[in-house]
Amino acid sequence: MAAMPEIGEFAPDFSLPDQDGKVHRLADYRGRPVVVFFYPKALTPGCTREVRAFVAHYPEFEARGAAVLGISADPPEVQRRFAERLGVPFPLLSDPEARVIRAYGAWGVKNLYGKKSEGTLRHTYLIDPEGRVVFRIKRAKPEEHPLKVLEALDAGA
Repeated sequence: MAAMPEIGEFAPDFSLPDQDGKVHRLADYRGRPVVVFFYPKALTPGCTREVRAFVAHYPEFEARGAAVLGISADPPEVQRRFAERLGVPFPLLSDPEARVIRAYGAWGVKNLYGKKSEGTLRHTYLIDPEGRVVFRIKRAKPEEHPLKVLEALDAGA
């Protein structure tokens, strides 16, 4: 597993397609805060709760001028079904080779009901307008971390 980017470091840049095939680059969001959250698998119960929490709080992120980007290893077609099912107003990016997921330290060993496997970990980052990591959550709880990121934004992180 790659190390998580440290607070104060520049976030790893990326270029990934969203659920509609549009390519998003982190550099395209310079000048505004960006929330990047990683989730294990679209259309699963935990990830559904997580994305619903971000959808519910999306107007609050918009009011603060922050972009929200979700990333998983699912292909764009699956991301599109997920976005349509949940009414997602922000990009869900596809990283099937897990290059970006690994660059952010969001790939590793998971333990589900005693069964160990490797995959995407639920990590979240807040990146400032200059592209530096200012806040991060390791192994976030699906419903809780949007509020923690909003608190960090309000605290000036």
